[in-house]
Parts: sequence; C-alpha cells; structure tokens
Amino acid sequence: MLEFSTYHKVLRVSVAVLTCVVLFQSGIVHPITAQLSGQTARYMANAVGVTVGVAPTELNQITADITKREVALAAREKDVQAREINVGIAPGGAMITQTTMTFVLATAVFILLVLMILNYILDFMRARRLRSVSTSPLVP
Repeated sequence: MLEFSTYHKVLRVSVAVLTCVVLFQSGIVHPITAQLSGQTARYMANAVGVTVGVAPTELNQITADITKREVALAAREKDVQAREINVGIAPGGAMITQTTMTFVLATAVFILLVLMILNYILDFMRARRLRSVSTSPLVP
C-alpha cells in the first residue's frame, strides 16, 4: 500500500480550496458571489499600507521636495486622463476583468490537478517497480 505524505495531503487540499475559490469568484454558484469577490479584491487593495520613518537630512529634504512635485504632477496627469476618458478621447482604464480572474484561477486549478495526477501516476509506477524487485528471485 502506498503511503500518503504531507505533500499528497497538501496537494489535495490546495486543489479543493482553489476549486472552491474559482466557483465562488466566477459566479457559477450565484452571480452575487462574483460581485462580492470583486469588491473584496478592491477592499484588500485599499487596506494594504506601509509606513517608514527616516531621520531628516539635507538629502532627505531635497528628495521629499522632489517627491512632492512628482505627486502633484501625477495628480494633474490623473485629472487630465480622467477628463480625456470623460470626453471620450482616451479609452477606459485597463482593469482586470472578472473573466480574466476566473481564467487565471481555473488555470491554477488545472495545473494543480495535472501535478496531482502526475504524482499519483509516478507513485504507482514506483510502487509497482518496488513490488517487482522485492518478488524477483535473487540471482547469484
């Protein structure tokens, strides 16, 4: 009988969990789940933040001034881009769509399933080879 290691257990559990995530995210079970997953992704993107403190020096002051100017310029560019989108000059922003996310997750599930099947096939071949070696008579 084959022994199932922690690797086998983790692989099976990860396939099951990722499959549930794909079903939830794609909206197959219910369309509201797709909206909920999109809103959750946006919430998580907004909730992540990092702060760091550094002792002030002359170089830090110059860098801070340049950073303020870059932020102001980026804000102006964002306003201009928003106006262009409103007027219809520029296309809308490139956001990850629901179908793209579903495709990525489904691809991950497929890869995990292939790995799991390949693992079981190789384990079966190894066990069969060990069984044939152990039952073969010893040749002097």
